[in-house]
Formats: sequence, C-alpha cells, structure tokens
Amino acid sequence: MPGAMELKTARLTLLIDPAKKAAFERLCASQDVTPSQVVRRLIREYLAAHGVPYVPSGSGETARSTRAARSGKAPARKPRGARS
Repeated sequence: MPGAMELKTARLTLLIDPAKKAAFERLCASQDVTPSQVVRRLIREYLAAHGVPYVPSGSGETARSTRAARSGKAPARKPRGARS
C-alpha cells in the first residue's frame, strides 16, 4: 500500500546490539529520517516483497475487517455505487 498513511500505531519492541543501534541512529540522523520511519518503510517493503496485503489501520475497511475477524464473519461489503 505505497503512500497509504496509517492513522493508528502500535509499538514494536526489539532487541538489538547497542553498537548496531548507535550506528543505525547516526545513519538515520545523517539522512534526516527517524529510525521509526526507516523501520516502517522496511516492513512495508518486506510485506510487499512477499505479497502480503494489508489495509492501513484507521481506515473504515480495517475496522470492518477487524470486527468481522473477531465475530468469525466475513466483512460486510458496501453496495455498488455506495459512497464512503
């Protein structure tokens, strides 16, 4: 989903070698990007490379899909021609 903006966030905690973390943070700073921006881009690219679709959180479709998954039912579809 290139260009799609996530409206909600969740925390991802990982363990990394302190020297590698410091080098990563220096590189990010030199490129005027945050480590979080780089990690989010890497995750999007990894999902795309493996053909894994997703709908960015915060969109109406995500809410319907999440409710449907919890209830065990397929998400309701909008009638053709219906507006968002």
